[in-house]
Amino acid sequence: MMPPRISGDPQLIQIVDAVTAQAQHASGSWLACRPGCTQCCHGVFAISQLDALRLRTGLEDLTHDDPARAAAVRDRARQAVVRLLPEFPGDPATGILAESGPDFDERFDAFANDEPCPALDPETGLCDLYAARPMTCRLFGLPIPSEEGLAVCELCFVDAPPEEVARCAVQLDSITPLEDALTAESEKLTNNSGATLVAFALGL
Repeated sequence: MMPPRISGDPQLIQIVDAVTAQAQHASGSWLACRPGCTQCCHGVFAISQLDALRLRTGLEDLTHDDPARAAAVRDRARQAVVRLLPEFPGDPATGILAESGPDFDERFDAFANDEPCPALDPETGLCDLYAARPMTCRLFGLPIPSEEGLAVCELCFVDAPPEEVARCAVQLDSITPLEDALTAESEKLTNNSGATLVAFALGL
């Protein structure tokens, strides 16, 4: 069964890609991200239901274009779910993270930090679902505003002065409201509310 498609998601991706392209151009040599650099592809991170739906749609598209690669992604995702289940900080039946509770942050920070993403091809070091990758992946590496300031990949902007990091920051003003609205639409459409992981989005 084909997953439903969110009609506004291509517009969101177009906006995000345009914003990140500007930041990448400004970053120049400060940005270390290159094909085959997979540090950010290890360790789990929360994704929205919009991200999860986009990934499943991307996997269905890959099934049509390259069945063998798609089967390998599904197999890696199922194996990942088996590894993650014993300590999963959430509902193992749905893959939804329990984002509330006094010890969630501590449990999640210590959870599966070396787990490879199922979409990562271990032979090529490339993402098999690159066009459908979650928002975190699209923004990672660039300076991103957070409560603690500007978050940057530890491999990027090494020795860069603070003003240089700030100059290259991604501006999220045009992204967040649309992403929030589309995430709400995705949750309503799929009857799944809350964040999940890439492995559970692809392996359940």
